[in-house]
Amino acid sequence: MTKRVHNFNPGPAVLPMEVLQQAQAEMLDYRGTGMSVMEISHRSKEFEAIVAEAQSNLRDLLGIPTNYKILFLQGGASLQFAMLPMNFRPAGASADYIVTGTWSKKAFKESQKLGTAKAAANLEADNFNHLPAQADLKLDPNAAYLHFTSNETIHGVEYFTEPTPAMGVPLICDASSDFISHPVDVSKYAMIYAGAQKNAGPAGVVIGIIRDDLLEKVPANLPNLLDYKALAEENSLLNTPPCWSIYIVGLVLKWAKGIGGLEGIAKRNQTKAGLIYTTIDESGGFYKGHAKSDRSVMNITFRLPNEQLEDQFASEAKKDDMIGLKGHRSVGGMRASLYNALPVEAAQELVRFMKDFQQKNG
Repeated sequence: MTKRVHNFNPGPAVLPMEVLQQAQAEMLDYRGTGMSVMEISHRSKEFEAIVAEAQSNLRDLLGIPTNYKILFLQGGASLQFAMLPMNFRPAGASADYIVTGTWSKKAFKESQKLGTAKAAANLEADNFNHLPAQADLKLDPNAAYLHFTSNETIHGVEYFTEPTPAMGVPLICDASSDFISHPVDVSKYAMIYAGAQKNAGPAGVVIGIIRDDLLEKVPANLPNLLDYKALAEENSLLNTPPCWSIYIVGLVLKWAKGIGGLEGIAKRNQTKAGLIYTTIDESGGFYKGHAKSDRSVMNITFRLPNEQLEDQFASEAKKDDMIGLKGHRSVGGMRASLYNALPVEAAQELVRFMKDFQQKNG
């Protein structure tokens, strides 16, 4: 029998078993072509159908209005950190960034390399353990856009209501780590982008959802592969795309629709997170969460009484087939990533382990 562990990795992350099984079944012969998806032409009608179906299912899942383009991009979310100001910040203009953790800090720094960017808020002094209130944002009414990261995987804080930009300022979101994990009103955004490898598929592809009027602001002198408008005009087929990754994204989106859509997924994710947060809160201080408020449903970060116990926790959990629980080196401690495809049973097993570990070592 194939061995499967409880995969709490922060990304690349767990994929749905049904998706893996379908990909396995179609590996050698994709729907009668006699070829794998990794072998067929990206200009073929078969691959064009893969792209179209994935776009259609994503539009249905998120309720994406017709005046938005759906792109499949490369370079990870990290390349978008540079592409955003190149495409959407005119010469001499500034952009606003809400800095709430490692990934929004990276986006901010990348933007500063290419022009003027201002921090509408920066929570680093508090070690990124909560999010800023709307009233605390220092917003530039002339900003080219307001950028925020909806979920910080390393520090474990998450937005459940998007920040409101200054009047007329486009809102742009890096949703890499909580993409399609709950319903979102896409019409509030000018752009949402997400690396697929947390909730939507494997590494290698970024999903971009961009409002048409924003695309009209793209300058004419950008290199083609860094030009969102050029990429949109070719429906993500300007060059050879990451075909296999897009195919898996399509299977994941179909799976998500089949288990109740984003409402059903959100309910399941809340159940998983509730189990673990309750265990932390009822541990009498043996487990201490990093986030003081705005606690992430996707990435639960916590500490134990000392680093020796944390190392022991990670080691024993691995022996119990629970993988990926060591926290990021910049924060330390532990991190349980509860992405969409992680079964509720995995969270239940982690709770059992946490209670047993505390009983033995508390």
